[in-house]
Amino acid sequence: MAKIRDAVRERVGILKEFRAFVLKGNLVDLAVAFVIGTAFATLIKSFVADIITPLIGAMTGGKTAIGDLTVTVHGQPLHIGSFINAGVGFIIIAAIVFFFIVKPVGSMMRRFGYAPPADPQLAACPRCETQISPTASRCPACTSDLDPGWSTVTAA
Repeated sequence: MAKIRDAVRERVGILKEFRAFVLKGNLVDLAVAFVIGTAFATLIKSFVADIITPLIGAMTGGKTAIGDLTVTVHGQPLHIGSFINAGVGFIIIAAIVFFFIVKPVGSMMRRFGYAPPADPQLAACPRCETQISPTASRCPACTSDLDPGWSTVTAA
């Protein structure tokens, strides 16, 4: 009976851990971002396939929309138009993410003083010329022991 009670307690403990994991803010935020991103990608795919590529086809005088282009090689159809649609959709999504998320967030981070750390200064190893930290005591490339004060560069 005690073994059963211990097994039940262990299972309940695992379920509590799982519930805490699922309800973490980061996981919920990630799930919401994934769902919104998927919906956004579907919207952009439809925009490209239904508006952009037919307009390009109409402007170039083609009777077929670019999305419907196929080439047959040894009896196998290659759906080039579908690939072009996917490429245009990717470029649009990448541009939107860059200009409406990456650039504004980077600007805001700099404005509030959260700029990325400066690149560390590096110095050449006296034996193999590999660029390493001036505070290193051993070169990771040639494994030479370095004397204290081996570099004239001061660490940041």
